Amino acid sequence: MEKRKIWVILNPTAGKGKARKRLRKIERYLESKNCNFQIHTTKETGHAIDIVRNLPIGDNDITIAAGGDGTVNEVVNGLLTRRPRSAVPPLFGIIPVGRGNDFSSTPGIPENTDQALSYLLEGKVRPLDVGLVKGGFFPDGRYFVNGIGIGFDTKVGFEAAKMKIKSGISYTIGALITLIRYEPSPVIQMKYDDKEVTLAAVIISIVNGRRMGGSFYMGPNALLDDGLFDICYVRHQEKRSQLLDIFSHYKKGTQAECQGVYTGKAAKFEIKALEGGMAVHCDGETVCYDGKELEVSCVPSALRLIGP
Repeated sequence: MEKRKIWVILNPTAGKGKARKRLRKIERYLESKNCNFQIHTTKETGHAIDIVRNLPIGDNDITIAAGGDGTVNEVVNGLLTRRPRSAVPPLFGIIPVGRGNDFSSTPGIPENTDQALSYLLEGKVRPLDVGLVKGGFFPDGRYFVNGIGIGFDTKVGFEAAKMKIKSGISYTIGALITLIRYEPSPVIQMKYDDKEVTLAAVIISIVNGRRMGGSFYMGPNALLDDGLFDICYVRHQEKRSQLLDIFSHYKKGTQAECQGVYTGKAAKFEIKALEGGMAVHCDGETVCYDGKELEVSCVPSALRLIGP
């Protein structure tokens, strides 16, 4: 460990300010283990990307995102857009101190800060696939590690973001608002894994991790290192009650049992809105509000994840 430096990128506003309160705890823990480390705090959205791009990170160093899913996404984008590119996949870790901590739940990284740090220092490494989405605000691409949401769940996220209540309940309230409004679903054409599907889709999830929105299992069987993404999409339901029933299954990850729900796996997806437009997010980051075309691809083993 003496030759390895630990770079901690901490978002002090994550988890309603919980991350700021954990800063000194992280310092004390790393000091007690005689680690060579630096902690950098972010000041605004997007700042973590710039910080990581400009750090002198060595191939054997660990870069840690201390925050929620947004901080994780920014650190990943910083690592994968550094120039020159690293000769080996960057070492990446997470201290989950955000509101949802959806991605970190898949590899089982604990929300207890001391436990998360102990896993990071044990140095157990696994390959981590990363996604790249092109379209909307990111024609050149945006990396993600957890997943893409198209349609209903993205609109729910937009509603939740408007609320002063920043907790899991905001997503539930946002879902109810979006359900009451229940706008017509766009007609979507998807090409993946030698398939071509056209349907009015109320929700499409393309995921690397298993959970989104705090407690909704969009990809209950997703794997982080199989070189594939799981897809789950839902045909437009005529009645709100039908959609509400399907939505309740997402809490248990059993939505594939429902009529009008389809699943699969693939490494690349081409998606077009033939009628209407797509509301899209990746790892909670808005990709577009009314998009027409997307390309989503898997970058196998782009990172090395340290954790359980």
